[in-house]
Amino acid sequence: MSTAVDDDLWSAIGDPTRRRMIDVLLAEGQGTATTISARLPVTRQAVTKHLAVLDRAGLVRSTAVGRERHYHVDEEQLARAVAQLQSVGELWDARLRRIKSLAEAIQRAKNTKK
Repeated sequence: MSTAVDDDLWSAIGDPTRRRMIDVLLAEGQGTATTISARLPVTRQAVTKHLAVLDRAGLVRSTAVGRERHYHVDEEQLARAVAQLQSVGELWDARLRRIKSLAEAIQRAKNTKK
């Protein structure tokens, strides 16, 4: 699989607080900085900063409703992140299979020398 890895996307999703925020938004469907901060052990100001990072990475979208911004997860971008993770996992699985094969070949060679 050749899905290119988006470093900005993974930098944004790499933070545990931001992942928890995504979980909250997925569970609730949407939220404001205030409602999200009520569900997590972080301040509203910290939530706002994290939401800005998630927004720049395309993981959340917002709409203005009065004086507040309502955020929701961009499911297409989240699906892209999942595809990238799957692609990276497949690459590592292949690497680990090659390492195992090499280790087994080395062990067989040592056993035949005895």
